[in-house]
Order: sequence, then structure tokens, then C-alpha cells
Amino acid sequence: MTLSDRDEMAELALKRVRESGAEYGDIRLMQSMSQTISGEDRRIASVRDVADSGFGVRVLYHGGWGFAASSILSLEEVPRVADLAIEIAKGSASLASERARLVDEPIHRDRVVTANRIDPFTVPLDQKTMLLQDVMEYVQRQPEVVRSHASLWARGDKKLFVSTEGTRLEFDLLAVQGEFTATARHDGRFASRTFTTPHLRTGYELIESANFMAEAPRIASQAVEKVKAPAVRPGTYDLVLDPEHLSLTMHESCGHPSELDRALGYEANYAGTSFLTPEKRGSFQYGSSQVNLVADNTEPDTLAATGYDDDGVACQKWDIVREGVFVGYCTNREVASKIGEARSKGSNRADSWGSVPIVRIANIGLEPGQASLQDLLADVKRGIYIEGHGSYSIDQRRYNFQFGGDAFWLIENGKRTHMLRDVIYHGITPEFWNSCDGVADRRYRRRYGFITCGKGQPGQSGWMTHAASHARFRRAAVIKG
Repeated sequence: MTLSDRDEMAELALKRVRESGAEYGDIRLMQSMSQTISGEDRRIASVRDVADSGFGVRVLYHGGWGFAASSILSLEEVPRVADLAIEIAKGSASLASERARLVDEPIHRDRVVTANRIDPFTVPLDQKTMLLQDVMEYVQRQPEVVRSHASLWARGDKKLFVSTEGTRLEFDLLAVQGEFTATARHDGRFASRTFTTPHLRTGYELIESANFMAEAPRIASQAVEKVKAPAVRPGTYDLVLDPEHLSLTMHESCGHPSELDRALGYEANYAGTSFLTPEKRGSFQYGSSQVNLVADNTEPDTLAATGYDDDGVACQKWDIVREGVFVGYCTNREVASKIGEARSKGSNRADSWGSVPIVRIANIGLEPGQASLQDLLADVKRGIYIEGHGSYSIDQRRYNFQFGGDAFWLIENGKRTHMLRDVIYHGITPEFWNSCDGVADRRYRRRYGFITCGKGQPGQSGWMTHAASHARFRRAAVIKG
């Protein structure tokens, strides 16, 4: 489908919306393709190519929302779907106890393209499968490594957004990721160690620069060390957490609580609420003075840095927590006015043409501090160093939590010693972040993203990136998993 065809469809839909008397309407037309290559135990287990296309029309009529979508991209289908969205909006308006109102946003006309050097969809399939087979073959040649897994993933989205306000935005977006895992067995136990690239908006150069084969010896040897390691002794430990591990901790204990729709109770029946309720903004001590959590949907390569959100709002940068004090939310054009803000933060996103845009977590990151990693370790007499993601749980208010990890080392008298296994720490979100007394400097900053953040009914998968340097937390409660 040509761009002129899509423009004609958009104009046809929005003409119907304008004629209905609705105060606002928009259309998103999308064509997506993705590829996932998975390998297990030296062999390629699956190659999955998926193409998807369709459009969605959103209408705000007298304060009531309507949305309809279709996978049929044709001039004949557009009026039917637009009229259905209008009809739903009128029904919503007749029943609404509260009228939705959108805060203002300038009109934008722009084109956003993911910067990349190597389009992942042009890389030969046999080149990708050979990489996965080679890394699996290497790790399984190591004594006591009994299983292996490796995968590559890429997705491309071409999207046109047009609104009745005059905004017109084109998007040509890419995202790429890869990983591999070694699983070792010893004394009836199994333990795995994983190397993963971040999910980033870039090209296949991300995979080439990751150099899987250079990382394979470390991953294989650490899997063996991990399975033979002693289980942690429950107790109180200082923690030093690496950026990959912190990305999940930030996501769950800061990202979700800072979604304003959650804080207002809009997600209570499914995804939960938030302990960061509006009256706490500007006064609540979320963390120590070392903790500066910043939302940045403008940083190149990050998942939420798409130029504009699905409200047509330009991506921005703002504070969530400044010197430990909670100061800001992720918002869209509908909820921003609920806390007296005149403009949305640009955090309204949908995961497909068939989904309604909802408030999603921004690219929230922990700002670097002044220390080196060695400085953080040196002041720990008894602690645990944690890398990577593991199991986790957190309550519906994002208050009480527990987190595992991918790899753990005992810290004794300022030095990392041997590995541990079965480590889980638990705590209460503000108590945990108030125990942070050191953050490493920018040299240690790394970015890790998520593409499976669940929210909404029907459920959607959100995308966002969380960056951090290593950070130290005092006197955390640790149990054996």
C-alpha cells in the first residue's frame, strides 16, 4: 500500500468524524513485520516470521470515547469502521458519569525513522542461524553444561497517524534484540546463566557489536560455578545491583506506580493501583538524596523514543523523582489535567493498530552518581552483588516486593568472592530506595528494555527502556529462594 493510499484512507475516516460533530478523532494505519529465531541444544528450533497490518479509528464525542479497528485496508472498509467508532463514542457519552477532555498539543507534521546501519530483515537467515548454532555448540562443549538456548528478534513498524486537529506523523521504526543461555547440572540441580543484549531501536549492528562468541566462555563457566555455589544464608545484606538487574526493579517499583491512570484508580480492576497517589507529588520521600529517576522519551535508540506518542504528542524528558522526592507522573492528554498540568508528557501508546492507546511507562532511568563500581564494593563488609533478571513479585499498589536475579556473588570486606545461588531480596518500595547510598558514575551506565509489559483490557504489551549505573542499597532482607 502506497503512502498516498494511506493518506486517502485517513482523510476519508476523519471526514466522517468531523461530520459527526465529534470534538476529536484520529486514525492509525500500521504495517508490521517481525522475525524470531530460536535455538535449543545446538539446533534451530523455530523460525517465525509474522506480518500484520490494519487500522484503528479513535473518536471523542461529547466527552465519550469510541474506538474501532479492522485488518482490511481498503477504502470500502474505512467508512464502516469510522462510523462504528462514532457510534460507540456516542453510546459512551450517553452513559458517562465524567466527560473526557484533552489538554492542548501543538499540531505536528513530521517523519520519524529509526537510525540504523544494518536492516535486520536484509541479513541472510543462514548468517543468523549459524551465529546461534555456533554459540550453543560452544557452551555445550563445556563440561557440565547440559542445555543451551539462543535467540534473535527483530521488528519493523510502518505507521501513519493523522488527527482531526491537523497533526500528521509518519513512522518507520525498528527494534532488535538477542540472547543466549547456558544451563549446567550438578548433584541433581540445574542452574542457568544468560547473556542478553538490550532491546533497542537500532539495526543488526547491535547483534554484531554484542559479540556472542566472546561472551560465551564467561557465560558457560558462570553457569557451572552457579550450579555448584552454596545457597545463600538468609539474613540482612548490603546489595550492589548491576544496571540490567536495576532495569526490572525500576520498572516494577517506580515505572508502574508513576503511571497517572493507575494512581487515579483507572486500572484497579486489572493491573492494580499505585501507592504514589496525587497528593504525594512534590512532597513524598520516595528515596534517598542519591536517587534521581528521570523519564526520557527523547534518548536515541530507546524503545519509547518514537518521536511522538499515539496521542500525537511530542516525546519529552522530565523528572519522576528528584533528590529522592517524588515529583512527576507519566501522563496522556486525557489524564494530565487531573493533576493540573496543561500538557501531556507524551506517554500514551498502543501495541498495535487494533489496540486503544493507554498510559504506559516512559523510558525511566536512574541518573548516574559520582562513584566507581569499586567504590561501591569497597564500603561493603557483608553483601551480595547481583546481575541480571530473575523471578519477582510485587503487590498491586507496587509497594511490597521481592526480586531474584540471574547471578549472585558474596561480597566480603569490600571484595566480590564466590558465587551464591537461590538469592531473593524483599522489601517495601520507599524503604528500599531510601536505603540507596551510592550510584556509580556514567561510565557504568547501561540500557535494558522490555517489550512484554502487560497492562490494559484487552491486554497489551508495552515497550520501554530503563537505564542505570550500578547502585548500592543498605541492609536488605534476603531469603533463600
